[in-house]
Amino acid sequence: MNTFVTGAAFGAALTASGVYQPSVIVSQLKFENWHMMQAFLTAAASSAALVHLLQSLSPSTFPLPPRSFSSISLFSRYDGNLLGGILLGTGMMLSGACPGTVFAQIGTGVRSGFYALEGSIIGGIVFTGFLGPWIARRNAAAKARGEDKELTKTVYENLGVSKSSVLVAFEAICASVVVSTALWTSVGPEAKISPVVGGLCIAGAQLLSLLLRKNMVGTSTSFEEVGDWFWGIFKGKSLPQRYNNLLFVSGCVLGAKLLTVAYPALGQVTEVAVSPVAAGLGGFLMIIGSRMAGGCTSGHGISGISLLSTSSFLTIGAAFGAGALLGLLRG
Repeated sequence: MNTFVTGAAFGAALTASGVYQPSVIVSQLKFENWHMMQAFLTAAASSAALVHLLQSLSPSTFPLPPRSFSSISLFSRYDGNLLGGILLGTGMMLSGACPGTVFAQIGTGVRSGFYALEGSIIGGIVFTGFLGPWIARRNAAAKARGEDKELTKTVYENLGVSKSSVLVAFEAICASVVVSTALWTSVGPEAKISPVVGGLCIAGAQLLSLLLRKNMVGTSTSFEEVGDWFWGIFKGKSLPQRYNNLLFVSGCVLGAKLLTVAYPALGQVTEVAVSPVAAGLGGFLMIIGSRMAGGCTSGHGISGISLLSTSSFLTIGAAFGAGALLGLLRG
């Protein structure tokens, strides 16, 4: 029940913030509107502060290890994060969604979200059945060759400085970007509440997840669970026992739906041209990418960055870079 409740809170927060809308995602990647970035950075910075506070108060209750790197053993120990991030950002630009917001889109009835969800489900099935095992074989071969040297996982370890100094720098950078864009740019009609307030709502859902589940938010693993169930049924094997992430994203859909029933204005969607083909292809690519990278814009972007994980910064940097480049090329 805690997982479902937390998912509902997260879905409601995404909806309240307005970042679930395709127009917000697409316009951010084209740098036409800074709504998404303001909400995202507020959520990430607030979440990082909350994690630091909780770990300081009770380290044993909230161990929360940083995100590990993701490798596909091609050219770097972080190649899965980089290539996965590129696919994730490309898929976001095409679909106007991300692995978390697609569930809020379903709850609020965004048409393109249904096509993106279909592509995402196919992506989860393909990753679980083919790409995931291929990556596992490559990594096993690399380990046999002695190429699996453990890497430091956090930014402060890589820089050789204290955790507090990196946290303060991160908070300052986030604050400066949010304040400057709030002062010198405008947001669109999708912003029913301030993007900063929306970001704080997302951080509030993160806090609820930490208190109820002792775990952080993330959504893309749910598509891997779908793939596990599909292949278990298809091959006639015993069905997998994991479904917590499916429970979480089901809560996301219900939370988004209930909030828009209570406050219909939050469900008013600003139309943006996302064709069924683009939405489906984008959904497919963003799930392949997020599973290759070991997380998505929520798992890496809000949660992993909150832990100052190097892999998360690389993944999200690659995602926004690829999405922005595609946005520039598409005009």
